[in-house]
Formats: sequence, structure tokens, C-alpha cells
Amino acid sequence: MSQLDKPQRPPMIDFNGVCFSKYFTENWDKVQNFTARPEDILIATYPKAGTTWVSFIIDSLYFDQTCPERSMSVPLTQRVPFLDIAVPSQPSGTELADQFKTSPRLIKSHLPVQFVPKSFWENNCRIVYVARNAKDSAVSYFHFTRMNFAQPDPGDWSTYLKSFMNGKVVFGSWYDHVNNWWKRKEIYERIHFMFYEDLIEDTLQEIRKLCDFLGLSPSAEELEKIKAAAMFDNMRQNKMISYSTAKMMDQKVSPFLRKGKVGDWRNHFTVSQNEEFDEDYKQKMKGSELFFRTEV
Repeated sequence: MSQLDKPQRPPMIDFNGVCFSKYFTENWDKVQNFTARPEDILIATYPKAGTTWVSFIIDSLYFDQTCPERSMSVPLTQRVPFLDIAVPSQPSGTELADQFKTSPRLIKSHLPVQFVPKSFWENNCRIVYVARNAKDSAVSYFHFTRMNFAQPDPGDWSTYLKSFMNGKVVFGSWYDHVNNWWKRKEIYERIHFMFYEDLIEDTLQEIRKLCDFLGLSPSAEELEKIKAAAMFDNMRQNKMISYSTAKMMDQKVSPFLRKGKVGDWRNHFTVSQNEEFDEDYKQKMKGSELFFRTEV
């Protein structure tokens, strides 16, 4: 992608107390008034926490047996619409979801819990939330922001890390996001809370837990097939998943599916950055029941 071809990056917007860009605010009323169906499944995450991975797994669990050609012919973005987004010249997330004929509808969102459309709660929808440790989230989000021109300019790593720590990135504070979703789990029982690190450590076990939550009972053979397809290298080679044709992304800067590892933060944090981050983390997570692993 040449300099002339690159879309202009949007500015950061403080919107209802949370940072966004215009691609997540211009369709706000339609997102907030979105009509969820009782059978809908919402896949919610802070950005770069394994959204695509879990979306692919859940889509495979529901549709691989009945529509085996689907995973190789229909982009994941159309199978699991991104509710929050509205980019010019493309159908918005709400439009894609409204057009859905299959059931259940699988819908993804990065919204903080307070912005999730009321209809998901009113219809008692199942929600799968995936969380990833803050250090790897920061690194992955930095590289994603570098290559994604729907995001404001990230600056260099040092600049971006400070923005991340202060919640001045699109979708706001990682700390608020994960903690507030965890608290909602205490009063809304149809949330299945997953950890990216657990998925890395034992993918098959986490898929089985997902099946229990969703009320699915695939055969052992089906589970192994889905696990194999969901391995990082296999997903990266699947053009229906890798966003290879997305005009807003320059994969020469950084691939959409970059590493898929736990602990890559060690290749980015300096000693002083790590010490500062740990101290800040301790303050912001004080009193939280959540525990994250930064190694597996």
C-alpha cells in the first residue's frame, strides 16, 4: 500500500467517557437500538484478545456439520458480523447482522459492558467474553493499530504504551473493560468468561467448556477437527479469516494474525517500562478478583 493509497486515519474521540474513533460512533443509535434475538450469541472482548479465534471456533461448532463449505467460502466477517463498526462503502455491523438468515446469529463486539445494547440483556442472550493479559494485549493492539487505518495514529511503542495505560486507545481502558465485564458476570449468569492464555495452553479443553455453556455435544472427531483448524498457523493460511482483502489494513506493516502467543510482551517492554507498568497495574487492579497469566 503506497502513501497515496493509505486512508486518512481518524482522530480519537472522547465519547461518553470512553475513547473511540468515528467508525464506532457514527452508527451509534443503530447499535444501541439493535434488536437482539433470544438465540443470538454475543462474542465480546477487548480488542486483540482472541476475538477472531473464538469467533471461528464457535462458528465451526454450529455450522461445520451442516454447511461444511461455509468456512472456506464465506469470510468470517460475514459469518460473525462486528456489531460496533460502520465504515463508508461497506455494510455496517448492524446491517450485516440484520440480514442474517441462519440461527443462531453469532455477533462480535468490543464494546465496554455499559454500552452493550439492552436487547441482549432483555432477551437473556448467551455471551462469551474473552480476556487476555494486559501486557500482551498492549503489544498486540499496538501492532494492530499500526496496520489498521481505521485507528488513530499509535505513535511509537513508548508513546502507545502510555496511551494504553491511560485508557487513551479505541474502546478505552483495558482495566475498566475486563473488570466491568467480570462484575457483570456476577449478576448475569449467561456469560461464559474465557482467558486467552487458557486457550493457548489447552485449546481442546476450552472448546469443551464452550460446548457445555452453549449446550452443544459434538463428537470427539468433530472436536479434534475444529481444534486442528483453529491452530494459529492454519487460521493464518485461511483467507476467509486473515482479512487479506481488507482495504483499511496494510498487512505489510504487520499481519492481522501476527503471532498468537503468550509472553511476546517480553520482546517489547524495556526493564523500566515493565517496572512502571507493573506498579500501575497493581494500583488499577487493586481489589479485583481477576488473575491473569503473562506466561504459560
